[in-house]
Amino acid sequence: MSFASEFKEFATKGNVVDLAVGVIIGGAFGKIVESLVGDVIMPLVGKIFGGLDFSNYFIPLAGQAATTLAEAKKGGAVFAYGSFITVSVNFVILAFIIFVMVKQINRIKRNAPPPPPPAPAPTPEDVLLLREIRDALARK
Repeated sequence: MSFASEFKEFATKGNVVDLAVGVIIGGAFGKIVESLVGDVIMPLVGKIFGGLDFSNYFIPLAGQAATTLAEAKKGGAVFAYGSFITVSVNFVILAFIIFVMVKQINRIKRNAPPPPPPAPAPTPEDVLLLREIRDALARK
């Protein structure tokens, strides 16, 4: 089997395709949650705490005097704990949403009717023939 045909067989398996779709949708969903946190939730949290912008919370480690995180990063090492807070909130929201989704999927699976039992396998012809012979002998 050639490398190309082996790779084609691997790539077209159902699990690989499902995984690829999941990764793509997960990336897009992550961007949605990132926007929700950065553009909706964190500004509200900042407003509650007196108009603070968590993304600009940092401690300059190279002695630079900057007012924004971007300026401070240009000047050297920065301990950007505000970015960490934002990413942590992002993670908690994403984890909660995934938890709720999995919980709902499990609930739907639990409430789904069980599949019908499989039909019994047909009796082989030789067994049927042997039964006919047995019954014929029993009648004599």
